[in-house]
Amino acid sequence: MKILLAPSETKISGGEAPFKLEALLFKELLPYRTKLLHTYMNILQKGDMSELSKMFGLKKEADIKAHIRDIVHEPAMKAIERYTGVAFDHLDYPALESKAKTYVDNHVILCSNLFGFLRADDLIPEYRLKQGAAVGDIKVEKFYHEHGAPLMESYLKDEEILDLRAGFYDKFYKPAKPYTTLKFIKDGKVVSHWAKAYRGIVLREIAKAGIESIEAFMKLPIDGLSIHEIQTKKNKTEIIYNIEL
Repeated sequence: MKILLAPSETKISGGEAPFKLEALLFKELLPYRTKLLHTYMNILQKGDMSELSKMFGLKKEADIKAHIRDIVHEPAMKAIERYTGVAFDHLDYPALESKAKTYVDNHVILCSNLFGFLRADDLIPEYRLKQGAAVGDIKVEKFYHEHGAPLMESYLKDEEILDLRAGFYDKFYKPAKPYTTLKFIKDGKVVSHWAKAYRGIVLREIAKAGIESIEAFMKLPIDGLSIHEIQTKKNKTEIIYNIEL
């Protein structure tokens, strides 16, 4: 089983390992990643505040300038540790026991707006790129869909898929084979902020239990959640959880 997870625009600083673009998932993407990264770095070096504001999704000049850095030569850390935000806070990867961390490293695939498809333990530097923003004339989601989606389909051909990403990331890759997603409702209404939190919570419980199939996952008790309904349309199965808190 593989678990797909969206990234976060916010990231923590630091790292101790060197960044090696060629070491990321799918070596076939190296020339495309190189092109995108060169375009990104050229925009940073040009220093046009208006263009950087759009690309970063930031307005204050001081905040924009803080992200103008030579990321290629910055220290790297595991992608799963680099990203912050609600889902990652609730996963709390650093606090997991070694066995659960190894599970996450081996089972989670992230979808970076800059680097494309990543294993959870792929080493990446700190960077800033707003979801949906273009890098120069490159529409990132179309770029990675064209060059990376076929690689993902092949990579996952023998795997069950649990997709915990936000819907936007279907633009990068949407499974053609059967896959499972989650929806969270509270008082009969679909929630968004709580959904981010519970994606992290669900992943944490899956990792702690070492779940290896969708069938085993559906039997996994998760505090504060109960299965309300399961809907299947075409190749997509959606488990609808009721938040009981």
